[in-house]
Amino acid sequence: MERLPVTAVAHSAIVVVLAVLAASTLYGLTDNKPYIADHLVQRNQTTVAPSPGNKTLQDHSAGMRVILLGTGTPVPDPLRSGPATAVLAGGQSYLVDCGPGVVRRAAAAFQRGTSELDMRLLTRAFITHLHSDHTTGYADLIMTPAVVARAEPLNVYGPPGIKEMTENILAAYKEDLAVRAKGENLSRMRGYKVEVHEVTPGIIYEDQNIKVTAFAVPHGVWKYAYGYRFDTPHRSIVISGDTGPAETIIKACNGCDVLVHEVYCKAGFDLGPRSWQHYHATHHTSSVELAELASRARPKLLVLNHQLFFGCSEDQLLGEIRGLYKGRVVSGKDLEVY
Repeated sequence: MERLPVTAVAHSAIVVVLAVLAASTLYGLTDNKPYIADHLVQRNQTTVAPSPGNKTLQDHSAGMRVILLGTGTPVPDPLRSGPATAVLAGGQSYLVDCGPGVVRRAAAAFQRGTSELDMRLLTRAFITHLHSDHTTGYADLIMTPAVVARAEPLNVYGPPGIKEMTENILAAYKEDLAVRAKGENLSRMRGYKVEVHEVTPGIIYEDQNIKVTAFAVPHGVWKYAYGYRFDTPHRSIVISGDTGPAETIIKACNGCDVLVHEVYCKAGFDLGPRSWQHYHATHHTSSVELAELASRARPKLLVLNHQLFFGCSEDQLLGEIRGLYKGRVVSGKDLEVY
């Protein structure tokens, strides 16, 4: 399996959780040498040109599909894990966001037969923005697959700020990593390595299976929030992330096969206090707005995700959209595949 050619990377930081040193000085973890997290961080600013060998995606990517690992919101719902989605192509998984429960949901999908979500293959992740409900599972994604099986680095792509978040997570787990470095076979420690790529809109990733394009979306006062489009020669999938209605999503989809988009129920929203309405109106997309957006974006299938019901039923939310949008639309649930 080829390893991670990268395109259009604005900034990258390689966060190294392994330095192969003599056993007596491994990571400077002798009794007299404190662990220094800064020694594990190499900062680089690079722009990597597309690899010529990756311009033509291979035909085995025809089976690309998307699985909803977590369809929840910040509200803790035992039936809906935190926001996380996986695009599957060519035997590989490509995660979008890592809300709470992401690793357990991936394990559940694997047990149901989704081989691409083997812990060893959780090596690529794309973060839409840095809200807690989309990143609380990040530490879990770094640590747990490496503990049990992953032998390759985790490559993470996201907005500015994801590098600092990664460094802070690794600093928080420095004692755990130090103990594991002493006890693990060194060849397995590669699984704890995290390569972080801070990206800007455009083509940000391409390998033999898939091409990934980031686009900016409006999410309240967040300076950087992205959606992602995944392409193979046979299929296209667009994931909105958290967003208000955006022309960039319409342009990114433009007849795509699947549009996974967040939404809130308009009827429930209308009953809330004015200040609360202002927040949600500037950070999210109402059912009415999504119906209009989808009519222009023309996806073959619209999948509702990160659904804010505000007291509405699922049928009521679907009804608000179907009353204005004549395309196919479904209410997404955890572990559903499209």
